[in-house]
Amino acid sequence: MKFIITKSIFENIVSSMQPFLEKKDASSITSHIYLEVNDSKLTLKATDYEIGLECTIESITDAIYGKATVNGSNLLGIIKRLKDADIIIETDENNLIIKQNKSTFKLPMYDADEYPTLIQKDDLKQLEISTINLINSIRKITPAIDNNNPKFELNGALIDIKTSKINFVSTDTRRLAISYLQNISNAEAQFIIPKKAIIEIQKLFLDEATIMYDENNLIVSNSAMKFFTKLINGKFPDYERIIPQSLKYNMSIPKSMLVESIKLVTSLFSNIKITFRPHSIVFESLDEDTESKTQIDIELNIDQEFYLAVNAKYMLDFLSQTNNEEVKIGFNESNLPFYLEDEKFFTIIMPIVLEK
Repeated sequence: MKFIITKSIFENIVSSMQPFLEKKDASSITSHIYLEVNDSKLTLKATDYEIGLECTIESITDAIYGKATVNGSNLLGIIKRLKDADIIIETDENNLIIKQNKSTFKLPMYDADEYPTLIQKDDLKQLEISTINLINSIRKITPAIDNNNPKFELNGALIDIKTSKINFVSTDTRRLAISYLQNISNAEAQFIIPKKAIIEIQKLFLDEATIMYDENNLIVSNSAMKFFTKLINGKFPDYERIIPQSLKYNMSIPKSMLVESIKLVTSLFSNIKITFRPHSIVFESLDEDTESKTQIDIELNIDQEFYLAVNAKYMLDFLSQTNNEEVKIGFNESNLPFYLEDEKFFTIIMPIVLEK
């Protein structure tokens, strides 16, 4: 195998492969990137069995057919140190040779025929949805996906395809985040995408792509790359029963006011109390050792005072994903879950219960 490629192109692709490599065991073949030259095209693959990426590059020269594997981390370490000029990559017996000008590097290879194949299935269903809409929807709920929860289904996002809409749902048990889109033509289905896959999809796909799935796998692909992930096999909690059927109070508040005030009182401690009064909102830290407090004057059209106590991070996560200048806050009374809403996106947050 042999090919010549521009350093910047090769570095970008090898760098994008890193999240898909086995990190704990450098002796595993899945710590390697698979390379194959065929018909003047270079194909690269990386997978840890749970998630994988395949990329195709046509901008190579002096191509000679062949295939190889090489430790992905070591390969990137070498490529980063090279100058921004063409690189010669070739195989010699059981080694991959990397050359640029008068520099030469040699890395050991494994048997490329033993490299695991990525999912190749013809019976997957297509998810009829704009990739941009998919990315925007999952981006909003990503902060609320849990990490390392023993209930492993919470370590991913639920795609709940209903008759009239598609819900994108995540929860870390302290909050529930939901964004939704209109469903035009997709059959009803549910599947859970792991958090790692959710994050990588957002990095990889900026333009239109094809999205295919079955009960165990999800594949997102375009002309240059194919991404796959195994889905989480589990039952997501019945999130709809948590959504309040009615709200006693519902008000719109300028987002910039909320963000500025919350950040002002959370410089030392993240738990805050927000007191709503007919003509103002008071923000104060719940830190017992220090005092942080600020107030904004605003007409709220309420007839009594009430408060919300909350981890400010949950509110800031929501506000960072909103598009409009104003957001809605809904609640029934102090010490009960409250509701934040923006266009086709809402979050329900469990409060910190304070003694009345």
